[in-house]
Amino acid sequence: MDMNSTFFFKKEGNTPNWKLVDAKGQTLGRLATQVADMIRGKDKAQYTAHADAGDYVVIINADLINLTGNKWDGKSYDWYTGWMGGLKTMTAKDAHKKDPSFLITHAVKGMLPKNVISRQIIKKLKVYAGSEHPHLAQLAQK
Repeated sequence: MDMNSTFFFKKEGNTPNWKLVDAKGQTLGRLATQVADMIRGKDKAQYTAHADAGDYVVIINADLINLTGNKWDGKSYDWYTGWMGGLKTMTAKDAHKKDPSFLITHAVKGMLPKNVISRQIIKKLKVYAGSEHPHLAQLAQK
């Protein structure tokens, strides 16, 4: 091994795997940090910040996620419509009722760097409310 050379991972050399994560009873923030590292590739030895070395992640049972403390009523998600007085707010409980996958997707997206590669990486995250998902063939290839 030559000690005077540096390894740079190229996206052409990436063969992403598919990983299945069950969110049943897991805490939202802890799950989101693990998944963000998986889709980014930080859990692999060949991680390079400028290249996509991550895997596809399928999260099931998003409707059974756990939030600690008073976050179901205290945590709010805000967005602005663009109109005057258009600030909208939704609690975590309301967001969970409307779309159970939103909490996980929003948490993982917030833990990624804000750049072009993260907009490509977030497409590798597949979140489903129940235990059924259409990615059985990809997961069977492992």
